[in-house]
Amino acid sequence: MATGYNNIVNGQPIFAALGVFDGVHIGHRTIIQKVREEAAKRGISSAVISFRAHPQKVLHPEIPFFMLTSPEERAVLLQHTGIEHTFFLDFSLEMALLSAYDFLQILATRFHVKGLVIGYDHRFGHNRAEGFDDYVGYGQKLGIEIIHADELVSENGPVSSSIIRKLLLQGDVTAANRLLSYPYTLHGKVVNGFKIGRKIDFPTANIAIDYPDKLLPANGVYAVRTILDNGQSYGGMLNIGHRPTLNRPNDYCIETNIFDFSGNLYDENLSVELIEYLRPEKKFANTTALRAQLVADEENARHILSGISGL
Repeated sequence: MATGYNNIVNGQPIFAALGVFDGVHIGHRTIIQKVREEAAKRGISSAVISFRAHPQKVLHPEIPFFMLTSPEERAVLLQHTGIEHTFFLDFSLEMALLSAYDFLQILATRFHVKGLVIGYDHRFGHNRAEGFDDYVGYGQKLGIEIIHADELVSENGPVSSSIIRKLLLQGDVTAANRLLSYPYTLHGKVVNGFKIGRKIDFPTANIAIDYPDKLLPANGVYAVRTILDNGQSYGGMLNIGHRPTLNRPNDYCIETNIFDFSGNLYDENLSVELIEYLRPEKKFANTTALRAQLVADEENARHILSGISGL
């Protein structure tokens, strides 16, 4: 990975794709496959040039903006696509003032980009005033071949990071996962909680998410797969929200009940894959009624997870 404008390809030419690639979803993978094919035709390396932080965070810091993936998650996901190089630029206000031509010139001179695949809706340069035809003309002057990537449309419409964010905020992890091609995953360290769960036979691990800009899906209960530090995975249920039955409206927690597991997980790092939304948060009359609901939730979650390999 690289930051800023550093040349980290040792002078070797590359064919690249440019964009944030948040989520590395099926639309991104189509573009990456195109990059790999074009690079192979020319006998040069393939690459993705991404931004560590979303430009929206830099240009409009006053507006909350949440990401599907941290830079570290994106790097791993991109590596799994078979791309040869992943470069991260640190987007800045100075970079935002560059014209499209000036930005392409940096890609040509410092990264030795010889070809660039542009997403169907991707624009760059100051005020994003220029379009694909302009990029092609600039590329001809700079020795960069510019190729347009077609829009990927699923059975439910176009595929984009913003659509996936919307689905997750609606709790529709099933649809979001289809567009991602993998389960949406939360990562974090186990921290102390109120230990109410163990009193009703449903102990939970409370998770402090390790990436502050991570998008959290809709409040509610989810069937999940939890992966421990040692790589072992377990089925379980995840609750996100304010636990209204406990009358602590200012509390917000992310807690997972891990099936068929006993042991101390404090300070361990967990990865929780969201498989299916079970139900919204609900306030129960007492913890006895809450426990009865959790018994039903567990039965439902175990049925859903029974078809997942490795559980």
